[in-house]
Amino acid sequence: MTAAPARQSEKARLSSSATNRSGADTAFHGFVAAAALLVLVVLGGLVVLMGVGGSQAFRTFGFGFAFRDVWNPVTHVYGALAPLFGTLVSTLIGVVIALPLAFGTAFWLTAIAAPRVALIVGTAVQLLAAVPSIIFGMWGFFTIVPFMARHVQPFLGHHFKHVPGLGPLISGAPFGTGLMTAGIVLAMMIAPFMTAVMRDVFEAMPNMLRESAYGLGATRWEVMRKIVVPWSRSGMISAVVLGMGRALGETMAVTFVIGNVTAVGWSLFAPRSTVASLIALQFPESPAGSLQLSSLLALGFILMLLSFASLSLARILRGGRQ
Repeated sequence: MTAAPARQSEKARLSSSATNRSGADTAFHGFVAAAALLVLVVLGGLVVLMGVGGSQAFRTFGFGFAFRDVWNPVTHVYGALAPLFGTLVSTLIGVVIALPLAFGTAFWLTAIAAPRVALIVGTAVQLLAAVPSIIFGMWGFFTIVPFMARHVQPFLGHHFKHVPGLGPLISGAPFGTGLMTAGIVLAMMIAPFMTAVMRDVFEAMPNMLRESAYGLGATRWEVMRKIVVPWSRSGMISAVVLGMGRALGETMAVTFVIGNVTAVGWSLFAPRSTVASLIALQFPESPAGSLQLSSLLALGFILMLLSFASLSLARILRGGRQ
């Protein structure tokens, strides 16, 4: 007589527990969906803000704004070509310098260094990634700029000035500021991020693959070239895109060392400007509703499109894999 009520009570308890779990799952699903939607809303809001803010510049100069190499607040003539050129070239220099440094460091930490040494150096790399960008800018201004002005530029100008194809790249007064200096500072900034990503990718690689290659008589160079690089290609591309994304939008460190001259030229040692540095310098002195402010917002909009394009290119290079 007492078994039936007991079974009914147990069924009621299980039903109540299932209902509670269902309610918790529903609440959790709603929370994560709202978080994802918030990301889309914020991203869309940024795009709309920059696009609407730069609409005055686009109406005044048309789509030729992106290809005009003049930036003159006195005559109210603005173009994005000079800062875009500086942004792309300095980023390219930074990535070219940082990529072999990051790859070599990550491979050494995971395949060559002793575990204790790898732990110490890996921690130092992580600490370097946490250094504020303005510190890199001050280091570049007080160290790299004088070194470039006193040693590198005079040496290159004296020995390679008349080399065909190389002369225009090293021409200019030895100020020490310019695209090359900015690229070196950017490389020191993004190399730790790229190293951290590549190290995680290399550590995730199954040891059996490396051990099998070594067992067949492969050298470290052959293991790196034929095993590690093909297996880690997707992660390495992600590391490069991460570093490129930071380099494209870097502001203060580049502002210290690039010279901040809105001009287009092939010399890597002449003062130039980037989109981020130009916005940082001229935004405080741009009146609300002015054409100058609209041009700066238009620059920000173009920079966002450039970042989206780099991410799309990375997906293509990765073969569409997640």
